[in-house]
Amino acid sequence: MLQKFNHHINEKFPFLKEKKILIACSGGLDSVVLTRLLKDLQFNISLAHCNFSLRGVESDGDEEFVEKLADKLSVPIFTKTFDTKTYANTHKISTQMAARDLRYEWFDELINNFNFDYLLTAHHLDDDLETFLINLSRGTGLRGLTGIPENNEKIIRPLLNFTRQDLLKHAQKETINWREDSSNSKVEYLRNKLRLEVIPKLKETDERLLKNFQQTQKHLKESLLLVEDYMVLIQNLVFTESANGLKIDIYKLQELPNTKALLYELLFPFGFKAWEDILDLLNAQTGKQIFSNTHRLLKDRSDFLLTKISIENSSKSIFVSEELKPIEIPFQLQFEKVSEVKKLFKNIVYIDFEKLNFPLEIRQWKEGDYFYPFGMKGKKKLSKFFKDEKLSLVAKEKVRVLCTHNVIVWVMGMRLDDRFKVTKNTKKIVKIAYN
Repeated sequence: MLQKFNHHINEKFPFLKEKKILIACSGGLDSVVLTRLLKDLQFNISLAHCNFSLRGVESDGDEEFVEKLADKLSVPIFTKTFDTKTYANTHKISTQMAARDLRYEWFDELINNFNFDYLLTAHHLDDDLETFLINLSRGTGLRGLTGIPENNEKIIRPLLNFTRQDLLKHAQKETINWREDSSNSKVEYLRNKLRLEVIPKLKETDERLLKNFQQTQKHLKESLLLVEDYMVLIQNLVFTESANGLKIDIYKLQELPNTKALLYELLFPFGFKAWEDILDLLNAQTGKQIFSNTHRLLKDRSDFLLTKISIENSSKSIFVSEELKPIEIPFQLQFEKVSEVKKLFKNIVYIDFEKLNFPLEIRQWKEGDYFYPFGMKGKKKLSKFFKDEKLSLVAKEKVRVLCTHNVIVWVMGMRLDDRFKVTKNTKKIVKIAYN
């Protein structure tokens, strides 16, 4: 197997040569064989072992085994013990998910702190089949069926081309020892049930199951690449950039075949995976919105507005004292006392200073707000003003108002209140610039 593995590395991962490599080593068959193969090929390796404290003495024994392995091979080792159950309870997730989050967070720390080029894990073809079946049962779509990626930025999985039987034969031939995880025999876990009960039955029906699966998965990955290439064309057709993010033209999208599937594929890169929620939005009323972890999708008349979720708390008021000190964060506001009014811009206003009562307040607009638009007679609700200005829902959310004792002086960046304009009777003028 060493020769086949070396050929596979040279063909698929030649960039690993001369790189500083961190191996996730549990002490089980897969990770120990990977470690020995890379050591035999004289790669620059270090080991990282996680003790999840889930199996008591057995977990400690795994850690001791990996430490002895590292000592025997004369390679550096990093170990860390986690309180996995407490983490799972605190974050309200399963112990399996907790263990995954903890180990990859720690691996990232090691990579950054010790300048490793790549992390290698020992996932093999049998693992890939298990993942395929799990995703198939969960309805994850084409991406889920393409399985575990061989190369995911800094994470490399060089054993995906080999079966567990390949690894076992090599270990037995080379008299390599490893640790057995007793939890792998518990069939209450879905992955174990597939490994111990379902997949052996499938292998009985066709001894070429894994090879056939590998070929099928290759076709699925090629199909996914084809879809992704096609989606670039669709993005260029229905996406337009706006000041607030990306705009998706619903009418153009609905003119295309397979609208629902296209919408799902358009939104997947932005973290949207709830298929039904996405489809419901097509026929939803204006104002309906859904969220991913990073983005918001808002229905606005004939468009979808896609925006990043801002961590900025725009609802928090900012106060301005009579000293008129400039504001730098979260926006820029400059004050200047001047003697005359020059050219007007939407983001620059000239105000009668003596009509202001300090401190001034800058806040987000709210329902019921009204003002007297500059150059017009009478008052107008901001909601009506925004409608006349054809502001999108996202743009309206970003509007701030400058107030004096809760009376609007300026709809910032849009329109001054007529009551605070400079007149022939004005003695002091303040110029305000908003960026």
